[in-house]
Amino acid sequence: MNTWILLRGLTRENRHWGAFPERLAKALPEARVVLLELPGNGERNGEASPWTITEAAQQCRTDLKKLGLPPPYHLLAMSLGGMVATAWAAGHPEEIAACVLVNTSFGSVSPLHHRLRPRAWPTLLRLLISGRPEARERHIFQLTTCLAAASDELIREWTAIRQSRPVRVGNAWRQLIAAARFRPPQAPPVPTLVLAGGGDRLVDPRCSAEIARRWRCPLVIHPTAGHDLPLDDGGWVARQVAEWCPANAEPC
Repeated sequence: MNTWILLRGLTRENRHWGAFPERLAKALPEARVVLLELPGNGERNGEASPWTITEAAQQCRTDLKKLGLPPPYHLLAMSLGGMVATAWAAGHPEEIAACVLVNTSFGSVSPLHHRLRPRAWPTLLRLLISGRPEARERHIFQLTTCLAAASDELIREWTAIRQSRPVRVGNAWRQLIAAARFRPPQAPPVPTLVLAGGGDRLVDPRCSAEIARRWRCPLVIHPTAGHDLPLDDGGWVARQVAEWCPANAEPC
């Protein structure tokens, strides 16, 4: 049985995946799907987030050893999680069979105004100064989704997640600094699929396109989905992964 590891992005946790893990498991019936929390988020919100992406990758490796799950692993990772997956594969390619990077970006590959779209800056500012958890989650919803209905129920769910496991401000800054400092390898260390949402309001999909161009790896862009692509169209993501897998040297 192959093991698929799912990694979320900046300050988000496993519960934010919603129904996507089940969709992926259905598309890959021979796979085991495992959700890992990045240090400082979710169940690990009491820990300090690492100052570097490489340290975060090392802690993921330690977590899997504690779970008794041996490599090789397949990684599917969003945004900052994609940087962690890349660092992991670069440092320990023998452990990683393949990577799927979703709406990620690298500082040495794309300019700041692509990594954070200027039109998103006012919303990010409101996010920083808003004190009410529900207002903050509504701002995040507006930035990261396109196809998902503006459901009050989902925003209430995210608000409850924030209230039950809040991420420390210091940890959010640590994650931002780690992301800004990260530099990827010149070539993909393992077979890699790049996915992006064409309607991403937060990160320009040109970031994903440039990664795929430099690495000469496949790129698939959803025409309308946003930054949280697994939320907007999780079935599409699962299908892209399942269709790509047979072309890999390592089966999925």
